[in-house]
Amino acid sequence: MALHKGPEKQHQQRVMSVNPFYGEANPVGGMAEAPPTHRLPDAPLAPSTAYQLVHDELMLDGNSRLNLATFVTTWMEPQAGVLMAECRDKNMIDKDEYPRTAELERRCVAMLADLWNAPDPAAAVGCSTTGSSEACMLAGMALKRRWAKRNADRYPGARPNLVMGINVQVCWEKFCNFWEVEARLVPMEGDRFHLDPQAAVELCDENTIGVVGILGSTFDGSYEPIVDLCAALDALQERTGLDVPVHVDGASGAMVAPFLEPDLEWDFRLPRVASINTSGHKYGLVYPGVGWALWRDTDALPEDLVFRVNYLGGDMPTFALNFSRPGAQVVAQYYSFLRLGREGYRAVQQSTRDVATSLADGIAELGDFRLLTRGDQLPVFALTTADDVTSYDVFDVSRRLREGGWLVPAYTFPANREDLSVLRVVCRNGFSRDLADLFLDDLTRLLPELRRQPHPLTRDKEAATGFHH
Repeated sequence: MALHKGPEKQHQQRVMSVNPFYGEANPVGGMAEAPPTHRLPDAPLAPSTAYQLVHDELMLDGNSRLNLATFVTTWMEPQAGVLMAECRDKNMIDKDEYPRTAELERRCVAMLADLWNAPDPAAAVGCSTTGSSEACMLAGMALKRRWAKRNADRYPGARPNLVMGINVQVCWEKFCNFWEVEARLVPMEGDRFHLDPQAAVELCDENTIGVVGILGSTFDGSYEPIVDLCAALDALQERTGLDVPVHVDGASGAMVAPFLEPDLEWDFRLPRVASINTSGHKYGLVYPGVGWALWRDTDALPEDLVFRVNYLGGDMPTFALNFSRPGAQVVAQYYSFLRLGREGYRAVQQSTRDVATSLADGIAELGDFRLLTRGDQLPVFALTTADDVTSYDVFDVSRRLREGGWLVPAYTFPANREDLSVLRVVCRNGFSRDLADLFLDDLTRLLPELRRQPHPLTRDKEAATGFHH
């Protein structure tokens, strides 16, 4: 046993430093005083008390697993949750401090470039984002900057425009507003609920920075015909000389189509496709907070949009709207790619589509509803009430389903189909066939009461749902 002397004289006055979080809050005050909700409390609370207060209030939120409105992933394996917890304190922008996290991001970009059939995956460039909204902003910025360089003799006098279907997600409207781009929207017509290639081409001119094609409309889950769009733009270039690039907003479909329709041409196999985005936190199977943007090559992403930071004594190019953000979601994306591989993703997405199509068929058999889509593209389908149903509408159905915990959005379509109101059901990994059967049972039980209503009860349709895009 080693022998030790007492402390030297110069160390006798040393005291230990205590983190303020280690101190106990006043137990009497914690029991007797209610903390304010809209200003900082004067004194600390015990951690268990603070936790319980927040926990109890959050119980009033809906159950995310029963939320059939959101495309966002609501279930991951416990191992992924552990990895995310281990990485939530790592700031993604600190590439030199967290080089392995940066390397996992680089690998994910390379995997997506290969998945989306880039002509030379090593030449493709891309980055992670906080989601598809940021990825779309970056893609739109690249389109505008490329157009501005080609038209330097006319810009800024000429006003750029972006052509897209009126069914695009609201982030594209934000882009056009924030970056002063005219939004040229192709309206819906009849039973066509997304962009028509020829109608899109007719809106293009010398000031068009690009056309956006949606691989999976948020309104009904349908794929836009990207190959037909590119062909129409090829014909436009032959006639007029206008060379208009395409960006594919593959927020959801870019992580479904490669596995379930590998022969469907929508990606970098089409030379006119300059860039693609996806949401890792949708059918990429990661919890909220990660998206991806990829460009065909360096020519598609103007160099002057890229910032460079020192990375281990070398050069690390970055392109983002955000700066600090956690590395947890990027790590979780790499985990999912590594864990599932192509066959695993195919199995998961096929299972999800099977649930969607089976549930759609079951709802159709009830006789009260008409399906607009059946979940055979994205695992998403939209439905409305049948023509002979007059006692209730989709807003009544949405409200009554909420009583059982099911969150199903009801909303009105945009111009020129404001007359059409629908329910939309999003099937995700974790929404099993068993849960789908329970959903169908609850919907079936509601119908007798709904049929006895004298008329639809919803008066303010704008307030009837939180879905507005």
